[in-house]
Amino acid sequence: MSGNGTTGDDPLQTAVWRLRSRACWADAAALLPADRPGTALQRAGLLVERCLYTERGWQDAEDALRTAEALAHGDEERGAAACERGQLAYAATLHGVRDRADEARAALGRAAALIPPGAAGRALLDFRRGLLAENLTRSPQAARAAYRRAHAGAAAHGDPLLLSFTWRHLAGLALREGEVAEARHGFTESLRIREELGYLVGTAPALASLADAESEPEASRLREEARRLFRLLGGVPTWLARQLTPPAPGAATA
Repeated sequence: MSGNGTTGDDPLQTAVWRLRSRACWADAAALLPADRPGTALQRAGLLVERCLYTERGWQDAEDALRTAEALAHGDEERGAAACERGQLAYAATLHGVRDRADEARAALGRAAALIPPGAAGRALLDFRRGLLAENLTRSPQAARAAYRRAHAGAAAHGDPLLLSFTWRHLAGLALREGEVAEARHGFTESLRIREELGYLVGTAPALASLADAESEPEASRLREEARRLFRLLGGVPTWLARQLTPPAPGAATA
């Protein structure tokens, strides 16, 4: 697997992927040269992802992102750097570190102006605009439209890892609307892709999401497997803890 979860024979990218998929983002970033535009941007992306999953490492991500922004040349590289800037601001807002929602919107808007439709980076940008719409703007219709664009783009460019994200988020929206069968299908596809890729850090969230669309006893089995992986990775992603916490004995449930 390469640094983006796709098959390849680059030993460096294979090593980066293995570390990233096991929640070792800093170790993965350390393998990449910081003085070249492409790898500087990849380093920044890894460290931004660490912030989203662990709620720490903000300054390291900021420093790496500034380096990537300084080295970027050409619209698509600048657009990709702006996309990472938007994701970092989104993560900080989502986790309550600081309200950077306006910065996230501005950065993703700047990325949209720089990355042309149909370019490989456009699908990731569309997905992140969907995250903003779903979790900050609270606009599920706008989120769904963005996720669908991202899904189509990921399929067109052969990006299975991104497809696992778009399947999961589209399924989450479907579940909120009571479309259980549709949600179950999307969550199942997301889990299948992540297991095939060996994306361990994303497997526990996929299991927990599928559990929400299943009935007992399958739901409990899936959640227990998610808890096992969550503990194995040292409590990462941090935000999954609330979803996996079993109710206290005797507690009332809705």
